[in-house]
Amino acid sequence: MKSLWRAAFAGIFAFAATAAFAQDYPTRPVTVISAQAPGGASDTLGRLVGERMQAALGQPFVLDNRPGAGGNVGAAAVARATPDGYTLMIGTDAMMTSNVHLYKSMPFDPVKDFAPITNAGANIIVLAASTQLGVNSVAELIAYAKANPGKVQFGSSGIASPHHLAGELLKQKAGIDIVHVPYRGGSLSANDVAGGHIGTAFLSYSAAAPLLSTGRIKVLAVVEKTRYAAIPNVPTIAETVPGFEMSSWLGFFAPHGTPAAIVKKLNAEMVRILKEDAAKEKLGALGLAVVASTPEELAATVRDGIAVRGQLVKAANIQPE
Repeated sequence: MKSLWRAAFAGIFAFAATAAFAQDYPTRPVTVISAQAPGGASDTLGRLVGERMQAALGQPFVLDNRPGAGGNVGAAAVARATPDGYTLMIGTDAMMTSNVHLYKSMPFDPVKDFAPITNAGANIIVLAASTQLGVNSVAELIAYAKANPGKVQFGSSGIASPHHLAGELLKQKAGIDIVHVPYRGGSLSANDVAGGHIGTAFLSYSAAAPLLSTGRIKVLAVVEKTRYAAIPNVPTIAETVPGFEMSSWLGFFAPHGTPAAIVKKLNAEMVRILKEDAAKEKLGALGLAVVASTPEELAATVRDGIAVRGQLVKAANIQPE
């Protein structure tokens, strides 16, 4: 009986100590690792949230860019870090859901090695078409592709990118034969659509938007489940092809084992920051729609995404490296 009481008191003491630690946290600078190169959406998100977190919590949130191996280098560093809340990560859908299907050997487990904090935003992807193709809707594109099998090309920012997988999903759902043309970046793909060199492309909205005023490119639809507030008159692909959805996102993670009280504190502050009008406006200019989820919702997004991406990678016959 005495041992039970000792165990109970030990548990209460540990809980109280953790709660007190979380209340004081942070007491020194926090490193936020971005596994992407400087200048991209992860970089902008990290700096925006980091500046506001420093103002709220009184300690610097320092962005550390560690690109390499499709994000695996940075993610592996965070997975091995001490789980004390002083090393965080900006994770992407590609790193956390696609890479397990693209690499024969993974240096981390996206489900077991991380504590999700919040899904920060959806990277809006659109289906764009060259005006030279002469289609004005998803329905017209599908009809044209069915009448001309193998003749419609779609560009993407690279093999197994969410832009590529969106095209593979459309092929499956609509039963059409369209040909993938991978590029080394979305801007190159966008320019070739505008030039009429390829008929269509799945592009981040940030890459498509600057070309819309030229009249050489048009956005047919967005790939998300719901319409994007910045372009409310543009339908989703799912409005024409039921069941279609492809989500590309950015989220914050900590190493597995980070105290729940610290994760809760980080989530509360980050969600508050992301919901500020100024943050929404700045991220919206990048084509990022703020999500601001719970840790549990982000965990579910990772698990579900791994299953969906696995099916698409297999259907596209993409072999792991």
